[in-house]
Amino acid sequence: MSDTSFDLVVIGTGPGGYVAAIRAAQLGLKTAVVEREHFGGICLNWGCIPTKALLRTAEVYRNIQHATSYGIKVEKASVDLEATVKRSRQVAAQLSGGISGLLKKNKVSVFEGQGKLAGSGKVSVEKDGKTTSLASKHIILATGARARTLPGLEPDGKFVWSYKEALVPDTTPKKLLVVGSGAIGIEFASFFNEIGSDVTVVEVMDRVLPVEDAEISAFAERAFKKQGMTIKKGTTVTDLKKSATTVTASFKDAKGKVTTDSFDRVIMAVGIVGNVENLGLEGTKVKVDRTHIEVDEYSRTGEPGVYAIGDLTGPPWLAHKASHEGVICVEKIAGVKDVHPLNTSNIPGCTYCHPQVASVGLTEEAAKAAGHDVKVGRFPFIGNGKAIALGEPEGLIKSVFNAKTGELLGAHMIGAEVTELIQGFGIAKTLETTELELMHTVFPHPTLSEMMHESVLDAFDKVIHI
Repeated sequence: MSDTSFDLVVIGTGPGGYVAAIRAAQLGLKTAVVEREHFGGICLNWGCIPTKALLRTAEVYRNIQHATSYGIKVEKASVDLEATVKRSRQVAAQLSGGISGLLKKNKVSVFEGQGKLAGSGKVSVEKDGKTTSLASKHIILATGARARTLPGLEPDGKFVWSYKEALVPDTTPKKLLVVGSGAIGIEFASFFNEIGSDVTVVEVMDRVLPVEDAEISAFAERAFKKQGMTIKKGTTVTDLKKSATTVTASFKDAKGKVTTDSFDRVIMAVGIVGNVENLGLEGTKVKVDRTHIEVDEYSRTGEPGVYAIGDLTGPPWLAHKASHEGVICVEKIAGVKDVHPLNTSNIPGCTYCHPQVASVGLTEEAAKAAGHDVKVGRFPFIGNGKAIALGEPEGLIKSVFNAKTGELLGAHMIGAEVTELIQGFGIAKTLETTELELMHTVFPHPTLSEMMHESVLDAFDKVIHI
């Protein structure tokens, strides 16, 4: 096999691509990756990781502002935006370098440039006008996605920001408009609100965080409003007019009423579209539906030997979903026994706003719509000793069960550190745990995790501490 002939070529090194490549190499496949920009993709460089670094700064600043309630005196604390952004970029750079090291450690060949299909079993890599041809029996497309734009509301990089500009802001806007209240929009809204911006969030749906359980969404909205955010639900932005220093937005509510307001900056966070362009899909049997590639349960496309994983294939648009898809895909290719398709209902979702939001499985509404007779348990943070000791008494743990079988159908949380807690219910769902196993599990005290236990007990009328 030549230096340009491989068992597997992966196009894209985001959380799906680099994980797939490493797992393939572990299984003995001669593997190569093609990357046009930076290791780790959008998630590591311009998404998941740098946003968490920014949000950590906001959290530290918030804690300092409330330091007196913990018996600590702090004077004249302020946010250095330039230093905050610098730290965020350093974190991203460190992890991107780490992925480079992992690929090298696992003897994965790296080709820099724009990769695309170039006929059956072939990939072309173009960089600086030069083209390298690779041969491979198996090719995984892992090119991810980018921010969706709306006609007339396109980011300009100055007054109207995409996530990229929002991650490296040159100023803290006095007034900020965030269009879209999904995870990306709410995380940016939370960050800028914490460091001093007057934030307005606009959502076309009838509630913020619309994919979450309705009860959790309502709790989140109350918390955001209490923090000073303005929330406009059932509202669309119809126009953005820019002046020398501001942007005037026109809003249309559900009743057709039109209003306007001016802002220093606007962040567009209205979803994503798959990067399907320039992949050489023409003339193949790969099917694309609304910018996303159609695949089966093992990430196989309609073209023999061509696979697709991650955001490129549609929701849920989550890094950990992409990674797991990559592992399943290459294990199937390598002939590993007992490879199971990914059950998306077992994938936790997390939003790192303040308060944090996390969930797994069916919402209460979805469970009922699916025909389940449900039992629902709830436990508030105010009833938990650790939460009170932390000074974090605002939150809720909610669990949803099948009333007849005791199957855990879903869990939904809002409050401090729930993005860490949710994996407990994620494991429970994967193990097909019933309420009895969860009730018989001993949860340590004092911990926030005790609330998970109590919510289960509450669903079956056995709760102790409320």
